[in-house]
Amino acid sequence: MRIEDLPIEAEPVPGAVPAWHAVVPAGQLRDLCSRVKEKGGRLVALWGSDETDRGEGYALHVALVIRSGLVCFTVPLAHDHPRYPGVADIFPAADRMQRATYDLLGMHARGNPDHRKWLRHGAWPAGVFPLRKGYDPGAVHSRVEDRYPFVRVEGEGVHEIPVGPVHAGTIEPGHFRFSIVGEFILRLEERLGYTHKGVEKLAETMTLAEGARLAGRVSGDSTVAYAWAYAQAVESVTGTEPPAPAVWLRAILLELERIHNHLGDLGYLGNDVALAFGFFQFWRLKEQVLRLNQELFGHRYLMDVIVPGGVARDMPLAGIEKLLDLASHLEREVATLRGIYDEHAGAQDRFIGAGRVAPSLAAELGLTGLAGRASGLAWDLRVEYPVPPYDGLEVRMATHRNSDVAARVSVRFDEVLESLRLIRALLRALPAGDLVVPLGGARPGSFGVGWVEGWRGEVLIGLHVGEQNRIRRMHPHDPSWQNWPILERAVIGNIVPDFPLINKSFNLSYSGQDL
Repeated sequence: MRIEDLPIEAEPVPGAVPAWHAVVPAGQLRDLCSRVKEKGGRLVALWGSDETDRGEGYALHVALVIRSGLVCFTVPLAHDHPRYPGVADIFPAADRMQRATYDLLGMHARGNPDHRKWLRHGAWPAGVFPLRKGYDPGAVHSRVEDRYPFVRVEGEGVHEIPVGPVHAGTIEPGHFRFSIVGEFILRLEERLGYTHKGVEKLAETMTLAEGARLAGRVSGDSTVAYAWAYAQAVESVTGTEPPAPAVWLRAILLELERIHNHLGDLGYLGNDVALAFGFFQFWRLKEQVLRLNQELFGHRYLMDVIVPGGVARDMPLAGIEKLLDLASHLEREVATLRGIYDEHAGAQDRFIGAGRVAPSLAAELGLTGLAGRASGLAWDLRVEYPVPPYDGLEVRMATHRNSDVAARVSVRFDEVLESLRLIRALLRALPAGDLVVPLGGARPGSFGVGWVEGWRGEVLIGLHVGEQNRIRRMHPHDPSWQNWPILERAVIGNIVPDFPLINKSFNLSYSGQDL
């Protein structure tokens, strides 16, 4: 489906991302979503905003993918008791997004099958909505009792195993409720959102320039993807075109981020099947990448390098040679380790068949990113909607159809090697010139969007502008919103000891969906 096939008047959103924006009535939302779904489109993100201080009501925002690119609907809602027709039956991934939108803004999705709270826990009482404009961030709420109604599975021999929210490692909190018979998993139910960092509320206190540091910290392992998506959104609303050298450096940073995350996960996956050798070897390689990141760009995880208008720093003169040397070294080492993983009978026995998500189920539920590509869904923004410099690189998308842990491992190996090829190509064509340009002024009420293929999947930033180049509303969207519910399906029929392995093969972000 192309934008002209939709029965709406949509305006192009300026900037690098192929995107359109349209204001549509609530009564038309489900029809539009159904049309998009029937033609193979997908839901990317759903969020809300409070417009009551402008004399309006509330607004729902929905970002969908069509053949032309990204189409963003804004749905005006009433002042009192804002309600809209839910779309979770059309796009299952919308369920938790709709529940979170109610918890934060009090916007009710009619017809949603699940109205349990998602983010509130016991931190603030019913009737309090932190993203409303009248909310006092300094308000102290007495904690309310949190009796979350987990779904109970009953029957002969069925019992539950609760895991978390506090885990035996330095990771974000998350609760997993297993219903099992013997060692086999009948059902998994997740409960996330325990920290609720207040990212979206904090963004409302910032200028467009100040928001870059916050966006880069939504999910620390994806700081480059978030910072680039945020920069795209700001450049969209300010009419700013970043210089070519900055765009090339952004792509190098994004591929370095993809490499060091995949290396770390390949090590963890070895560790989860008692192949400690793999863990040590891949983390040795990851550490080499992180140290070079620090040396060349000032931060091990590349934070605060990408800024709206360009990049904040250049590489040292010796950087190109050092990156080329690292690429050659990693290529040799990773190829050797891949052979060891592929030929290790114990590892392959655990990998093959574990955590399978059939391509048909993956497509129906909206699995995205590397996990989607491992289930036969050929989707990568660097290929489908390439922005400069990817439009000249002919990215080779890594896909697999076996849909299991082994397939997700294979995709990671392929993507590491492809990222190394891309870095070489980018370094050979790296142009000279300015690294950053000043931002222009943004019109109050304008909307911008950023959309980047991070290492885990597509990252989106929806940006609404206030007065004097300030953020009125920023919504960062992590692909983990789509993929966490599918992990619940992937573990069914597997044994409990395989859950850490299956979970790590996805490696979803707790922080990225706990705003």
